[in-house]
Amino acid sequence: MEKISRIHFLSRADKLKPVRDAVRQLVIEQGGNGDNVDCIVMAINEACMNVIQHAYKQQDDGEVILEFWKDGEELVIRIYDFAGKVDVNNIHPRPLDDLRPGGLGVHLIQKVMDTVAYIDMSGNVGNLLEMRKKLSDSIQCDINCKDKI
Repeated sequence: MEKISRIHFLSRADKLKPVRDAVRQLVIEQGGNGDNVDCIVMAINEACMNVIQHAYKQQDDGEVILEFWKDGEELVIRIYDFAGKVDVNNIHPRPLDDLRPGGLGVHLIQKVMDTVAYIDMSGNVGNLLEMRKKLSDSIQCDINCKDKI
């Protein structure tokens, strides 16, 4: 596996626009195209927003690290935070028939990415989310990703 990039930013929603721009460029450089790019950017944005809202609980001075790796044909995205441990048993998508604003990030991430894994980091702080996506595969997503980012 080869490390290709790293982005370090504070846990503030206003930092996500430049992160999305950098992620978009990176995905294109690694071979993403069309809807794949938009949906991958949106899934990563949703995961980062979940870290800001749920792990850091809107605390705006937390650190988030995005690492990008290439593993054969797969793009591997790792999102690290240094917040308190999150109970992964409480991370699940809301039913889609529960119509209300927000709360669909986990559903979206699972639809877009090939694999999603919450990896236990030793110690009492820190969370690691690893997502994998084969860039040559099309994304069968029921959401228009381009309009969401």
